[in-house]
Amino acid sequence: MRALVVDHGDDGPVRFEEVPEPQPGPGETLVGIRHIALNFGELKYAAQWPAGAVHGHDASGVVVRAAADGSGPAEGSRVVLGLAQHAWAERVAVDRTRLAVVPDGVELSDAATIGVAGVTALRVLRTRSVLAKRVLVTGASGGVGRFAVQLAAIAGARVGALTGSPAGLRELGAEEAAADLDELTGEFDLVVDTVAGPQLEHVWSRLAPGGDVQLVGAASGLPTSFPAGALFAFGAPRTISTFGDVTSSVSEELADLLALQAAGRLSAEIGLRTHWQHVDDAVKALLAREVRGKVVLDVS
Repeated sequence: MRALVVDHGDDGPVRFEEVPEPQPGPGETLVGIRHIALNFGELKYAAQWPAGAVHGHDASGVVVRAAADGSGPAEGSRVVLGLAQHAWAERVAVDRTRLAVVPDGVELSDAATIGVAGVTALRVLRTRSVLAKRVLVTGASGGVGRFAVQLAAIAGARVGALTGSPAGLRELGAEEAAADLDELTGEFDLVVDTVAGPQLEHVWSRLAPGGDVQLVGAASGLPTSFPAGALFAFGAPRTISTFGDVTSSVSEELADLLALQAAGRLSAEIGLRTHWQHVDDAVKALLAREVRGKVVLDVS
């Protein structure tokens, strides 16, 4: 079968290759993949995976063989994979903790978008109550950012969106959207930061007492430095928290996100959809930040 594998050469980060068919374990479901979703981090840092390994974490498709132990969805079920291993292939063996059944009314292509980006945004926004609180989302036009804006608004937050391309973010639920932090008003109780770099120091200065910055990405690729005294303040402690748990089950979060999609409350925000034969062009567009939202590739 065909798959996209990690390529450490100049033509990378991924290439097509014929690979062996997956051999599901007793608790694994065999899924025929219909769509895959690309994430900025897994492509930018592909060199951290072994060369030749089937790459990717997010996809959607149809169950072609149910798990032998009876766990997981039945044959023929439409499913989404989230934070799975080796997902960018024609067929994938998946543990039930990385699967959820896609409800009627949700397109498989839309479902494919929610794995890494949607689960990350949901988990961050569940770290504290945001009802009537001020939430800042940096890099808000990206995959995680667009989900975070929508989910924070659904949870009752007053959302500020910070990004170089703020168009359309008010329609997703942002109260304010700007390319410059100084154009946003007030302090923030929670920051979903996908950018890091020098901007993070400025963001920190706008964090309310007791507030938290959740670091979910470093898209700027630049270091962050704080001036002397910047990390000291009177009042309730402010915190910077790292985020990156990929070990625990995501099936319940996937189901929650799918329910919001089915209810018409959460948009997939697909900025580019094409056939996976055009993966090289799609990767270039994503890494060059020419795509607003998610990239979805159709698998033949």
